[in-house]
Amino acid sequence: QVHLEESGGGSVQAGGSLRLSCVGSTSTYCMGWFRQAPGKEREAVAGINGGTFYASAVKDRFTISRDKAKNMVYLQMNNLKPEDTAIYYCVAGRGGGGGYCRPDNLGRGTQVTVSS
Repeated sequence: QVHLEESGGGSVQAGGSLRLSCVGSTSTYCMGWFRQAPGKEREAVAGINGGTFYASAVKDRFTISRDKAKNMVYLQMNNLKPEDTAIYYCVAGRGGGGGYCRPDNLGRGTQVTVSS
């Protein structure tokens, strides 16, 4: 079991930026971010495990990075859109290839709201 804690969510206007941070109890797993919008299923956003993975909806706008020494993973989100509104969850788990991380462990989530 990996304990994960997110921070950095908030409200922003379309076109703005936010940076999410997550600290984990260990850095031995693949780490990444999932999100869940109201009425929708949870979906993978980005992952990092040697290589990086991005969902097509966020590619070229979001950047994932990691500091293994601090057990931290970050998600820099630029040019935010209203459709990015969701609860964002930090995940840690087995790698699924190409930087994709299976959501074996999830944090409690942080709300991101983008207004038009």
